[in-house]
Amino acid sequence: MSDEDPYLWLEDVSGEAALDWVRERNAETLEALTGAPGFKVLEQEMREVLDDDGRIPYVVRRGRHLYNFWQDADHVRGLWRRTTLEEYRTERPAWEVVLDLDALAEAEQEKWAWAGSSVLAPGHRHALVMLSRDGADACVVREFDLETLEFVADGFTVGEAKTRTGWIDHDRIWIGTDFGPGSMSASGYPLQVRRWRRGTPLEDAELIYEGLATDLSASGWHDDTPGFERDFVHRQIDFWNKELFLLPEDPAAPPVKIEVPDDADASVHRQWLTVTTKAPWLGHPAGSLLAFDFDAFRAGEREAEVLFTPDERTALAGYSWTRNHLILSTRADVSSRMELLTPEPGGWRRAPLPGVPPLSTASVTCTDPDVSDEYFHHVSGFLQPSTLYRGTAGGDGESVKQGPALFDTAGLAVSQYFATSADGTRVPYFVVGPEDRPGPGPTLLYGYGGFEISMVPHYSALTGRAWLARGGTYVVAGIRGGHEYGPDWHRAALGANRVRAYEDFAAVARDLTARGITTPAQLGIEGGSNGGLLMGAMLTRDPELFGAVVAHVPLLDMLRFHKLLAGASWIAEYGDPDSPADRPHLERISPYHQVRADGPAYPPLLLLTSTRDDRVHPGHARKMAARLRESGHPVLFHEHLGGGHAGATDHRQTAFNEALVHTFLWERLTPSK
Repeated sequence: MSDEDPYLWLEDVSGEAALDWVRERNAETLEALTGAPGFKVLEQEMREVLDDDGRIPYVVRRGRHLYNFWQDADHVRGLWRRTTLEEYRTERPAWEVVLDLDALAEAEQEKWAWAGSSVLAPGHRHALVMLSRDGADACVVREFDLETLEFVADGFTVGEAKTRTGWIDHDRIWIGTDFGPGSMSASGYPLQVRRWRRGTPLEDAELIYEGLATDLSASGWHDDTPGFERDFVHRQIDFWNKELFLLPEDPAAPPVKIEVPDDADASVHRQWLTVTTKAPWLGHPAGSLLAFDFDAFRAGEREAEVLFTPDERTALAGYSWTRNHLILSTRADVSSRMELLTPEPGGWRRAPLPGVPPLSTASVTCTDPDVSDEYFHHVSGFLQPSTLYRGTAGGDGESVKQGPALFDTAGLAVSQYFATSADGTRVPYFVVGPEDRPGPGPTLLYGYGGFEISMVPHYSALTGRAWLARGGTYVVAGIRGGHEYGPDWHRAALGANRVRAYEDFAAVARDLTARGITTPAQLGIEGGSNGGLLMGAMLTRDPELFGAVVAHVPLLDMLRFHKLLAGASWIAEYGDPDSPADRPHLERISPYHQVRADGPAYPPLLLLTSTRDDRVHPGHARKMAARLRESGHPVLFHEHLGGGHAGATDHRQTAFNEALVHTFLWERLTPSK
């Protein structure tokens, strides 16, 4: 490929020429797929799954209320609503609507999407509500009164940006937003941490801290735990390195750095400092969870309470505090385990948290750590609808919600296998499909392989209805670059070693064929974002292994990713295209630059992206489609004008996307069916 890029014009997100090209490609894809037999039926089935009113309404506690955000057929943009625990325990709780986004969107003629909220404790009357235009990461911030259920007319209000906010008290918030030149990083995130007082102009907010121009971001936050009130500043140097500072009570004193390694994750709860290591530290291996008395640590003490030590098959998945306990989540060969840890004068007492079956995933969904030992956690598996439990740490638990079984699992089974990668590494993967397999059949292999994101067992009624119920087999690969086996599993595929993730994925594909589960012609693959980069790499590196490829909101031009939207933030993961040391390996893994007109035939590819994706630039998918078309390779392209990085903001868009994907895959992997 020439150094000169003939398709740079497709990076003009809203340019008329680029959008005309998008409309032409969309029309081709709609003609090719939406007229297929069964497309409308499949789309309707996907919508039924998404709108099913038996879905678990997951909640977060804010004082006496449990809050939930809900979308269905009648509430396309969604409802922010609340109820009490007593009501929530009932089969059909009575909900109080707090904010109706459909009504707001209609009144303001704006395609608002929910982007979250921050509620001021302990009164829980005031909230900072974040609203996104059609799913973008950038959002507006408005103060909302949870008693009057109205926006506060003269309250805290911030225009559209990738803003960071957090309450200090009723009259002050931490704010990081676009204050003009130099206030935002190259990735579009705030570098300034300001303290903004109610009733004063935003531009007059007091500057407390400012990161370097080369940093990724900076943010401030207030710990309002009674008896432990304090303020912190978080400096994100790059994606994997950061610093945590305590702000002294004396405003003239400089921030005090908490002296943990820059690559470690540190947090503070009451008197405890917890540190998750990413590299060996203080004699403890990477992936350990350590606890220190915070004041003693600041005074120089480095004797740690060891809460978790990994081994070659077990990794830390996360932890959550209640008022007096810590819930520890780990994974053994990618299956969940949970324990309850209690600090006592002689050490930490441990007890298993029951109810987590093999080959499943469990995670805490909500705690109220400043007030009580209440927790909510859910458990699910590939064939096991989610169950939501509520309990009190140290006490009994109860099942409060059970997700509906939305596809027939009769005759299906889940197995775990291990493939051997090119360098001999053992790579785990799950297979979901017919228990009595008659022979090779249509198979969909999903992967990601980056940013410490683990591929774990989970219940997907969409996949169940669209793929498994039709006789397909579904496979999830836990390749390097993720966190399936801790930080070393991630580091193994960083930078110049990225190819290990691709070798792992190819090894799983070959193992599926060797086991007789599928054949290359019947094997489809799917991934999004970094997983979309994985799909592009597979297309150009190992095209003979696959019969069809689907890539959602993908990275594909690895020589320009750092110049597009949030791309500069991922240099720590991939490398720097402007560095002579990194550019050669980035060009080798850049699918856009590896497309060849000669050589082996590529399997058909479906690319999906969004005009409103302000994280991964839609130019990646647009340019790849144009390059493949020019080179004579089969490619279909579809771009939603809205949807953000998720590709959709409502159930209608999601159902349409799912119908496109599974129609494309089923037709190409089962041509005779």
